[in-house]
Amino acid sequence: MKNRKVGALATVAALALVLTSCAQSQRDTGEDGGDGGDGATQSEGAAGGQASDATFVFAAAGAPTTFDPFYASDGETFRVSRQIFQNLIGIEPGGTTGVPELATDWESSEDGLTWTFNIQDGVKFHDGTDLDAEAVCYNFERWSDQNEVGQNPSAAYYYGNDFGFGDDSLYDSCEATDDMTATIKLTRVTGKFPMVLSQSSYAIQSPTAMEEYDANGIKVQGEGFDFPAYADEHPTGTGPFKFKSYDGTSNVIIERNDDYWGEPAGVQEIIFRIISDETARRQELEAGTIQGYDLPNPVDWAALEDGGNQVLIRDPFNILYLALNPVADPQLEDLKVRQALYHAINRDELVKSQLPDGASVATQFIPKTVEGWNADIAAYDYDPEKTKSLLEEAGKSDLEIELWYPTEVTRPYMPNPQAIYDAVKSDWEAAGITVNPVSKPWAGGYIDGTQQSKAPAFFLGWTGDLNSADNFLCAFFCGDDNQFGTSAEPFHQELQDALRAADAEPDEAKRTAMYEDLNAKIMEDWLPGLPLSHSPPAIVVAENVKGLVASPLTAEDFSTVTIEE
Repeated sequence: MKNRKVGALATVAALALVLTSCAQSQRDTGEDGGDGGDGATQSEGAAGGQASDATFVFAAAGAPTTFDPFYASDGETFRVSRQIFQNLIGIEPGGTTGVPELATDWESSEDGLTWTFNIQDGVKFHDGTDLDAEAVCYNFERWSDQNEVGQNPSAAYYYGNDFGFGDDSLYDSCEATDDMTATIKLTRVTGKFPMVLSQSSYAIQSPTAMEEYDANGIKVQGEGFDFPAYADEHPTGTGPFKFKSYDGTSNVIIERNDDYWGEPAGVQEIIFRIISDETARRQELEAGTIQGYDLPNPVDWAALEDGGNQVLIRDPFNILYLALNPVADPQLEDLKVRQALYHAINRDELVKSQLPDGASVATQFIPKTVEGWNADIAAYDYDPEKTKSLLEEAGKSDLEIELWYPTEVTRPYMPNPQAIYDAVKSDWEAAGITVNPVSKPWAGGYIDGTQQSKAPAFFLGWTGDLNSADNFLCAFFCGDDNQFGTSAEPFHQELQDALRAADAEPDEAKRTAMYEDLNAKIMEDWLPGLPLSHSPPAIVVAENVKGLVASPLTAEDFSTVTIEE
């Protein structure tokens, strides 16, 4: 499966030494921004503001797939779970740098294979279970001990990619060397550890609740999964909010954890109201029935601000791509066919007409700000005549292809999936390609179908979890069952070897050079898919919402939010 990383081993070790001096996480310092509050004050919270009995109503673009983040790969699930759970390592508000969270500090052995984490004292899970080293190790063992269904790439998506299962797993063992010290052993050196543990899937969950409600009891159900009672009804973390209810269709409700070990949340309750249509979300905000939503359409930004709302624009840290999967359609095994499809897309016009100001055409599968981006890679020209010539050479002048796009969703890299689809379809048809459309709800067949190699061509993207080339490239291409179906290509093993070698290189400069070379090979020699664009997504909240810090990872912490009356 895949892996990820954060920087050279030397860099990670240096970070660990810096963080060793931190006795507490940033939650304890009161450094997160936030102000305001209404008159119904209960206690001081929200980083110096006032915790109140207010309710924050936020519109979600889609339903969460589960409330157990270990089995999740979608932003709507993580938006909710992020408020309920915490990780050993957190991310600084508004940035991408790792900070202590449930671990106060950590350090590595000289060979980079053993990592020691000191655990925050005095923390309890929502069910009253104490956080200690044994609880941490229970989580690590739970992640690795999945049944056959849990090891499916559509189930434990992140773990399969980051750690892998079985003999090839990155994870070796976890030992509670004392009550508040957990020692993690790895099977090989990797640049992704320990910062990989900041990802939402690696939230630390209550061993008591997971045991009681059969957390690992995942089963196949039709084209999806039947999640155990723990994932549906009893997610139990250490965070500032607790799970309250989900009606199964429209409202997820979480409530303040009054026994939280850090700053109390600034509102009593958050309602995530599921409104799949972006226009309907805007209308609800304007009517005052919700107080915020993510990914407002860029064409609405000015009008939203004119209406008194706050449009918070994040720095771009994402990519939109068009994946081509030869497992689903053997025609796509031919490099000339893949090149032809790329030359047929007018990406300059796509970015200009469909994406917000600040968006840019992608030349490779990582953003420019990530180490390993290669400045020498030339952009593919928009050239419909070259498309026709390449298809003729490939014997595919009458190429017909199935193109998938999602419904009932808006993504940071894809604010309007239908419009993106329409633009590419129009370009392809202008070059003589016959397009057969397939649309599926994001959480109703689209993600499962694309991950199971059922879609020949489809739109997807990625917002980085870490400032790491591996976090992007391995998310796309690692493993024999990756979404691009590279197992059907002659370059597959060379690609896998290159990804693993770059991740295992401890010298930062050498590793960066390896990723630059790999990006060139991906784009110039192999072309398993078509990177399209990078976009600066926004999140919008009402005028009376205070304290929200926008995250380039789209990983906002809502505990800092307060509501002014």
